Amino acid sequence: MKRRTLPAATALAATAALLLTACGGGDDKSSDNDKIAGADAGSPSAASPSASASDAAGRPHITLPSDVTDKYEDWKTGDATKDAVLAETARRIDATNDAILRGDASAPGLTFYYRDKALSDAVAWVQEYVKANLSFTGTTRYYAPKVTLSNSTTASVVYCSDESKGFNKNRKTNKVDRTPSQDSPYVLYNTRLVKNKQGVWQTSNLISKRGDKTCAG
Repeated sequence: MKRRTLPAATALAATAALLLTACGGGDDKSSDNDKIAGADAGSPSAASPSASASDAAGRPHITLPSDVTDKYEDWKTGDATKDAVLAETARRIDATNDAILRGDASAPGLTFYYRDKALSDAVAWVQEYVKANLSFTGTTRYYAPKVTLSNSTTASVVYCSDESKGFNKNRKTNKVDRTPSQDSPYVLYNTRLVKNKQGVWQTSNLISKRGDKTCAG
C-alpha cells in the first residue's frame, strides 16, 4: 500500500510525494490504503542534508519522528549552487512530511519552502491527509536528482522517489496498513525553484508522475 496521492489537478504543485502517507508531492489519485514513501538504506550521503547556513535564513527546525526516514542518495553534485538547490529541495520534502505527520497545514515549514501555486497545493495536500485521518510510517528513498540552473535565482530539479517501504497509518488508532498495492511505488518529480531575497530556494511548482519508467528498478 503506497502513500495515497492527490488528484492530478492538485498534484501540480504539492511534494515529495505528497502521497497520502507523506513525502513531498502528489500525483495520480489512489485509495486511502496506498503505501507511503519507502526506501532502501543508502550510503552515508543518503541522509538528510544538514541545514548549514540555515540560521541566517531563519529556517524552521524540522525533526521527523524515529519511525519516519527520508533517504537522499547521491544528493550532491560538487557544484556549490546546485548542491544548495538540492539541500533546499530535501528540506522542503522533510518539511512537508513534518506538516503531514503533525496534521498541521499551517506548519511554518510549508510557507518557508513553498511559494505560489506550489504552496497552495501543499497546504491542500496536508489537509487531505487530515480529512482522511491518515499519517504514515516507514522510509522513502529519493534518488537520481538532476539540477538545471536557469539563472542566479531560478532552477529546476527532477528526481525520483521509491515508496516501497512506507505505509499509511491511522492517525487515531496508529494501526499501520501494509496491504499490498497494485500501484507502482516509484514516482518521478519535476520541480521549479526560485531563490527569494533571504537566499532560500523555494519550490514554486511541482509535478509528479507515478510509475514513470525513469525511476523504476
